[in-house]
Amino acid sequence: MSNSSFLTEFLLLAFADKRELQLLHFSLFLGIYLAAVLGNILIISAIASDHRLHTPMYFFLLNLSILDFGSISTTVPKSMANSLWNTRAISYSGCAAQVFLFLFFISSEYYLLTVMAYDRYIAICRPLHYGTLMGSRACVQMAGAAWASGFLNAVLHTANTFSIPFCQGNAVEQFFCEIPQLLRLCCSDSYFRKAGVTAVSFCVACECFAFIVLSYVQIFRVVLRIPSEQGRHKAFSMCLPHLAVVSLFASTAMFAYLKPPSMSSPALELVVAVLYSVVPPTLNPLIYSMRNKEIKEALRKLIQHVVFYQS
Repeated sequence: MSNSSFLTEFLLLAFADKRELQLLHFSLFLGIYLAAVLGNILIISAIASDHRLHTPMYFFLLNLSILDFGSISTTVPKSMANSLWNTRAISYSGCAAQVFLFLFFISSEYYLLTVMAYDRYIAICRPLHYGTLMGSRACVQMAGAAWASGFLNAVLHTANTFSIPFCQGNAVEQFFCEIPQLLRLCCSDSYFRKAGVTAVSFCVACECFAFIVLSYVQIFRVVLRIPSEQGRHKAFSMCLPHLAVVSLFASTAMFAYLKPPSMSSPALELVVAVLYSVVPPTLNPLIYSMRNKEIKEALRKLIQHVVFYQS
């Protein structure tokens, strides 16, 4: 198969060959997917319905939940369907759409996490200027910039990836269409063209990561100088959920894309892909709600309202 123009479909990695294990995979992914969808919808509904949560921090959290919902809905349902119907196939256009949507959601999320780090920095290090710097218009512009940057990044990588001819078959060694796996199928003389685009995105990602790290260095320096223990606890409770989400997201994604070839193995790559594409959207609602009394209270009122309405 000498050129991608002859490809009509790709074959995704199957979690198992035995029918019983395929159904087990379907059941596990169904449980994870429903938990992620329910958690993110509850966060979105709680923030949207409670006027006390109409603040910059919760506005960005609402956007994060929307992106989490989108990213896990791009990969997991197709993998579940393949296991249920005992197939590995995904159409060429379906693969391209999956690459674009996954990159769009996951890139936008990374840029949004950078914006959220800036929000925490202003709230703790420059509290007197918070109302001026983080007004509603500024928040909408920053969130919009994160979404727009994710869209441009997805367009760039998707167009570049699928403009390269695939000469190495159509078997993708991953449970969704992941760019590193697709690059292994491309012709060797086209690889460096894609590597240039990847290098540009990597530089942008490193700048965002450096900004997040520097923001938290400044935040911790200020927090540790707060005289009261209660004040330090309140400041840490504002930052730790975001820091946990960033650490989980960045560490798994960077390992997936930057690990040396000597560490590559199908099993390891599958585990890492699940860790950065499935685990964060599922755990983020828990991370943000476990230590947040306002979110807990809003969720309690929302559930009570739903129960009362149904009764």
